[in-house]
Order: sequence, then C-alpha cells, then structure tokens
Amino acid sequence: MTPKAVFWDMDGTLVDSEPLHEAALVAALRSVGIAPPTNLHERVLGVAAWPVYEMLCGEFGLDLPFDDWIVRKYDHYLPMAETLKPRPGAIEIFNELRERGVQQAVVSNSDRLIVDANLRAVGLVYPGMKTISRNDVHEGKPHPEPFLRAAFLAGIEPADAAAVDDSRTGAMAGLAAGMRTMFWPEAPMEGPPGATVINSAEDLRRELGL
Repeated sequence: MTPKAVFWDMDGTLVDSEPLHEAALVAALRSVGIAPPTNLHERVLGVAAWPVYEMLCGEFGLDLPFDDWIVRKYDHYLPMAETLKPRPGAIEIFNELRERGVQQAVVSNSDRLIVDANLRAVGLVYPGMKTISRNDVHEGKPHPEPFLRAAFLAGIEPADAAAVDDSRTGAMAGLAAGMRTMFWPEAPMEGPPGATVINSAEDLRRELGL
C-alpha cells in the first residue's frame, strides 16, 4: 500500500554522493596534515557535520575552528558535485510517486549549501519542493526532528509516512519519528530493529506499493 507521504534521505539514498563526501573529507584532512583513519567511511556515514568535526578534534587533533574547517571541506566537495549521479532507480521512484500525487520531501543531515548543490546536479528541483537540511532543525538525525519537520510541512501524520534512508543513523531517526522506515544501505547490512531492509530499487518499489 502506497503511503500518503515518502520522506527521502539525500546522500547515498537519492544521490550517489557518499564517495564524494569521503573524498572531500580525506582531502580536507590531508590539507591540515591529518592522516584519515581506515574506518573513516563507517565513522561518518549519515552523521551531520558538527559531530564529525567533534570526533576529528577529539581523536585526531583537528584544531581549526568549525567554520574554517567546514569551508575547507566544502571547497573540496562543491567542484565535485557537478559529477554527481543519482542512485540507480531512486529518482525514477521519486518521480513516479510525484506523478501519483504522493507528498514527498528530502530530509538530509547535510548543510543547506550541499542539499541545494546536490539536487541541482541531478536535476531534482521544482517549485514547491520540500527539503529539510541540517540548518533547518535544532537536532539532526538520529533525532526524529528532521523527519517530523517534513511531516509538519507536508501536513501528514508521521504514522502515515514512510522514511527511506541508507544509514543506520537516518533509519533510527525515521523509527523515532514513528514512521514506517525503509533502510536501503549501499552495501547489504542488518538494519536497526523495526526498519524494513531494502536491497534494491525493485524491493523499494514493492514496499511503496508501486
């Protein structure tokens, strides 16, 4: 059964941007003389910029002010955003839901600057589109506030909505918001209890009643 609303994570879910984020983070770290840890990807997947910054300061000795650090990272990321590709199947599903009149929003832990750049790069921009960035809420994922904000903007009860996210952090946020939550990781893995694990775009289509 198709839900009344579908709220999508962006990085790794709608767009294949996680490799770009990791490349920008690695370049920014090396530019300040810090060797990136081998498990960097797992440590930062789905996590907002501020907690990542705190981890880098506390464990790796990053000593730049946050504003200087994030500008450095984005200076590496934004030129690469032009090469961004959609996650196979995701935007096709988004557009089909839109044609059916299903409410949708993009719910991201990324900065507004990145949300807008990524969605422009893959052509997912239209009048009235609802997007929630980390700048639009007090608490980022795994807190439920970003998904609850999407439900508020859509005029939908959280229980009538589905959340789709590729990270455990995001899936936990969807579950905490009381939404039917679909965990669609980029590589097969176990999801948080209560989430439906999705392994392909076809799986997602079926779960959304398409």
